[in-house]
Amino acid sequence: MHPVKISSLTHSAGRPYDLPVSCMLSEFSAFELRQRFANAFQPRPWIYWSDLLASAGVGWVAFALGARASFGSLLYMAVTIVAVVALLRAAIFIHELAHSKRGALPGFEVVWHLVAGFPFMLPSLMYVGAHADHHRQATFGTLADPEYAPLARWSSLRITWFVVSVIAVPLLLALRWGILGPLSYLIRPLRRLVVERASTLVINPYYRRPLPRGRQAVRWGVQEATAALTVWIIIAGWISGWIPLRWFFQWYVVATGVVLVNQFRTLAAHRYANDGTPLDAIGQLLDSVTLSGWPIPTVLAAPVGLRYHALHHLLPTVPYHSLGTLHRQLLAELPADSPYRRTQQGGILTTVRDLLGRRESRDPKILGADRAAEKA
Repeated sequence: MHPVKISSLTHSAGRPYDLPVSCMLSEFSAFELRQRFANAFQPRPWIYWSDLLASAGVGWVAFALGARASFGSLLYMAVTIVAVVALLRAAIFIHELAHSKRGALPGFEVVWHLVAGFPFMLPSLMYVGAHADHHRQATFGTLADPEYAPLARWSSLRITWFVVSVIAVPLLLALRWGILGPLSYLIRPLRRLVVERASTLVINPYYRRPLPRGRQAVRWGVQEATAALTVWIIIAGWISGWIPLRWFFQWYVVATGVVLVNQFRTLAAHRYANDGTPLDAIGQLLDSVTLSGWPIPTVLAAPVGLRYHALHHLLPTVPYHSLGTLHRQLLAELPADSPYRRTQQGGILTTVRDLLGRRESRDPKILGADRAAEKA
């Protein structure tokens, strides 16, 4: 097989995800892949709408049943699990919003905010915009990447804390949007702190979000105001007796379940072996993971196409509903030594076990240096 230059992914010219890629992939350039599989790059609105509305509908019905059921009962456990799985799927559409071309899905972001974003204190500004830094070749895997940290160098205890610590996230989000957000518009130093360190979904604690400018600042203002209003309307509903306390408890349980599952799934998105230096395109591909474990558990825990994470990094503008078909078509044609095949792992549990195993198998001197760096 000969090395072939894969040209710029020009499906959406000028977008930050359009990366120049040079690697030994197949006999086709990315441009040729787009021509051969042109239908795969076209979003199908009816799939987006039906998927989001069905997921949110099932999730909120199960949520309501759980709020009315006896805590700890079999019924409560069953419907709460259904609520977590369904509402996780609805919430994960924030990832599609980050990649959607403007105007491709009219009204979709507004409805997503109504059924998932604001109920979970998760306005799209926390992901849209910043997610591009996770795809840029110059920033992927570096300190400027909000969604990457050298987890393969972390201790098992630190990785466990990485997952468990998110149980505080639902309450912190309510604090961020209900109190800190409004106050930050009055206190300039607080505004910078809130934007830089409390406005983005990150796993990299060193990432700093720049202050929004122009049209982006207007977008932020609208979403922040709506999120704050949501918090205070809900609090007023509780004070007035319209919203029972058990509904708040159920919201916290379901929201915590959603973030816990997603955080654990995040461990299986990449190999997290990079030391912070920029990677070329082939390096970014090989650091990404394709999950090929049991279909149903993998689909439920890594919904909306996230199990094809390596393919997503290779061709970020492919809609989630086309990734599975395109993945199978590529495997049918790629040679046995293609780098893309090397991205395949088992399920999430297998991938996480491999992450921990790679950490344990590293040289003791390197591990010692990592521990010193962690303390520093």
